[in-house]
Amino acid sequence: MPAHPELSAKSTAGFDLNDWLAYIEALHPKDIEMGLERVNQVKQRLNLDINFPMITVAGTNGKGSTCAMLEHIYHAAGYRVASYSSPHLLRYSERIRVGSVEISDANLIMAFQAVEVARREIPLTYFEYGTLAAMWHFSTSQVDVAILEVGLGGRLDAVNVFEPNCAIVTSVDLDHMEFLGDTRELIGAEKAGIFRENIPAICGELNPPQSLIDYAQKVGASLKLIGRDFSFKSHENDWRYQSDVFFLDKMPLPALIGDFQLYNASCVITAIQSLQRFLPVNQEAIETGFLTVRLHGRYQYLSYKPDVILDVAHNPHAAKSLASNLKKTSTSGKTIAVFAMLADKDIAGVVQAVAGEIDDWYVSGISHIRAADGAQIKQRVLTELPSASIKRFIGVAEAFAQACIDANENDRIIILGSFFTVAEVMRVLQTATFKNRMNKNGAR
Repeated sequence: MPAHPELSAKSTAGFDLNDWLAYIEALHPKDIEMGLERVNQVKQRLNLDINFPMITVAGTNGKGSTCAMLEHIYHAAGYRVASYSSPHLLRYSERIRVGSVEISDANLIMAFQAVEVARREIPLTYFEYGTLAAMWHFSTSQVDVAILEVGLGGRLDAVNVFEPNCAIVTSVDLDHMEFLGDTRELIGAEKAGIFRENIPAICGELNPPQSLIDYAQKVGASLKLIGRDFSFKSHENDWRYQSDVFFLDKMPLPALIGDFQLYNASCVITAIQSLQRFLPVNQEAIETGFLTVRLHGRYQYLSYKPDVILDVAHNPHAAKSLASNLKKTSTSGKTIAVFAMLADKDIAGVVQAVAGEIDDWYVSGISHIRAADGAQIKQRVLTELPSASIKRFIGVAEAFAQACIDANENDRIIILGSFFTVAEVMRVLQTATFKNRMNKNGAR
């Protein structure tokens, strides 16, 4: 691998997947550059054969769950489903799936090569490059439908250069404010940018910003709002979906935990019903999809006695949902939070949201350039909770190891704050050295 790939990469011949990932990460000086001109140019050069319907999903939270439900339902209905999501936890290939199978290294490299040939002098960000590679792979894989998760915002996200047959905005709240604006109205307008004329535009936010509604009207989208055009009613063991033209009764609760998942599930059914003429789906497939759906890192139980739970909650909106889940699945012991976040996130807001459900805080930094270090995290927690029981550790792995040592069988450990926090715990659980690390106290 050249030392400076952005300057000296005259040829990518012989690159393995790790070389490619390092290369595309170094191509652009910024992690994020809003705008569609560059990615649209490369898309045109790729001359992709997009002959399948697409569903685009945006939202502050709930995007991943919604995409996973759609993927599982269409798969259960017998369709060859393509799915693009981000970020990944352990492997880049998690982002790109066809037929519920992650892309192989060989096929991913072929997709990167195709983008490289097409882009020539045009610099692409890591996400833009990966989005085009995913769509190139889908266009060569004879898929029936593609589910595309927006990375950030909507209007200027790379996914938005592709024309959807249905667009979903799951929720609108404050996050990525340096890029999207510092009010729900500004953020709502950005997310509504995925809406198109005469295309179903579905919103699962009970109180949508007026800007989202105005944009849908401006472009002539067929807007469907939860609480107005469709709704749900939950029961102890099942739920009911209803719209002005369709209803499903005694539906199984989604396998993903949380009351908010019924908002996502309602958006999913509305989307499926909107596309019935393209992609017929029966009730049995919908039920099977809800029962079998899985999504790593969203209130995911890893073990019991003590309970170990992963949740990527990285903004106050997601943290409130996490707090609700913790309250409803209460434990007779204490709750230990293994907590680390990126410095540009609302750390104080997340702490406030979950504070009432956490007994002990085990904080650290993350192995990421944008991470807040352990000292910063500790100070933020103490600012919000001056009497908090808190310990600082070298890293997430050390914090988790000590939490496992300290926890009794009636306690629970919740790992939260970032995809990177969850990924570090998932990674350490795969290593043979973890048991040895549990015998050491890394507290600071």
